[in-house]
Amino acid sequence: MSVFTLSQAAKEAALLPQLAAMTERHRRDCEPYRRIVEAIGAAPPYGSVADLPWLPVRLFKTHELRSIPEEQVFRVLTSSGTTGQRPSRVYLDKEAAATQTRMLAATMRGVLGERRLPMLIADTRAVVRDPTLSARGAGVLGMMNFGRDHTFALDEEGRPDHAAVAGFLAEHGREPFLLFGFTFMVWLYLRELEADLSNGIMVHSGGWKKLAEQAVDNTAFRRHFAERTGLTAVHNFYGMVEQIGTIYLEGGDGSGLYCPDFADVVIRDPDTWQETPVGVPGLIEVVSTMPTSYPGHVLLTEDLGVVHGVDDGVWPGKRFSVLGRLPMAEARGCGDTFGAAA
Repeated sequence: MSVFTLSQAAKEAALLPQLAAMTERHRRDCEPYRRIVEAIGAAPPYGSVADLPWLPVRLFKTHELRSIPEEQVFRVLTSSGTTGQRPSRVYLDKEAAATQTRMLAATMRGVLGERRLPMLIADTRAVVRDPTLSARGAGVLGMMNFGRDHTFALDEEGRPDHAAVAGFLAEHGREPFLLFGFTFMVWLYLRELEADLSNGIMVHSGGWKKLAEQAVDNTAFRRHFAERTGLTAVHNFYGMVEQIGTIYLEGGDGSGLYCPDFADVVIRDPDTWQETPVGVPGLIEVVSTMPTSYPGHVLLTEDLGVVHGVDDGVWPGKRFSVLGRLPMAEARGCGDTFGAAA
């Protein structure tokens, strides 16, 4: 069942009461959150999703924000960031962990289908053996759940393993297969493959900063792989550990990212904090009904973005792009910290 079905009006009508109820529950059960929302004067009723109080995502690096008793904490997720940065900490109980895993799978089925596909990973196996599990390692490990016959395109030292790639394609290349990696890793190590990847479905995310420095944007990225390898099924996604289980997925035509039915984005003017109109860039606020065990349901990120259109794309709802990080914001790590994370 697809999770990209609701028009923007229907999504707003469905999300607003759920998110308003979550706001009040987190206010009741998370003391730091209560102090914050009361200090800014937030109170129901809320007229729209954009009226809900938001938390800066950076607070998860400095505060313990959870809406469950300590004894109910089932898992603590941490972000990576670059060396020396304090990681975010996200607290999940068993119910939240199970729900987020289930909804992430439902989102990915929109492009991968129901069957687990053979999987080629643009990374080294060493990244998932790190006991501290960097964000990149966690991302690879999480995506491995959607594939089978996993093959890593880099050897243990992080060098291209041409024999492994050739063997994978010889066995699986004539049928649909999943290709996953962080954006910069895919570009750096797979773009020069003299191989037919036309049956592949690429899912990639993060690491655009280094590509921007090389004047490689999403259009150039997609065009290169189509022309050199025949790969046309390419899906970028946007997500973060502070709202785990929710990803914003690129449609097949590459014209933007889309919100699943249980999530949305608001683009805010960084001077007035008001929602910007279509076509006007601002800071990305992400909203989701997934964070039930901690107050992460309405978060203001440090990423700049723009909504290109509403109900005008391959899926309904807002169609948007991430433009980059807010100047002076911390780097998030992942694909932009290859040397440190590997």
